Amino acid sequence: MDFETATYEPHSACSLALVMVKDSQIVGEYYSLIKPETDFFWKNIQIHGIHEKDVADAPKFPTVWREIEKYYQANRLIVAHNAGFDTKVLAGCLAYYDIPQPHYLSLCTVRTSRKLYPNFVNHRLNTVCEQLQIPLDHHHDALEDSRACAKILLTQEKRFGIEPLKKLVLPQ
Repeated sequence: MDFETATYEPHSACSLALVMVKDSQIVGEYYSLIKPETDFFWKNIQIHGIHEKDVADAPKFPTVWREIEKYYQANRLIVAHNAGFDTKVLAGCLAYYDIPQPHYLSLCTVRTSRKLYPNFVNHRLNTVCEQLQIPLDHHHDALEDSRACAKILLTQEKRFGIEPLKKLVLPQ
């Protein structure tokens, strides 16, 4: 899962991507622009390149949620790079629209990378991708970042197995 936001407000999602993994393979993708009910901060536009005009006709979060809520089940694992940010945005959007918070499992590939690759200079998405030779052509594009996150997890699973990863899973 990867969100991009219009502002620093947690309910300001302006894009969301999910990459679905099953049996250690990428099996699907979801991407949507989202029309936030906030203004855009110039700094955020500089990061991801999404402008207000780009989301003018995009659905608001409740419409997007109806398309993706099936992935947020009690026994489902949602993975994000810097998951604290993405789970905060999800929770912020749900709270803003008074949508019940789902209960799911969460795993952060920043945390797994810190644990499994302690010698990396840092654990930012672009750095981890570079070190693991995972392509990342458009950093801060939600779908690119979500694909990269999935590939990081699959690389870690292949090299270290699932046991060290399981220890870092958190309930949400």
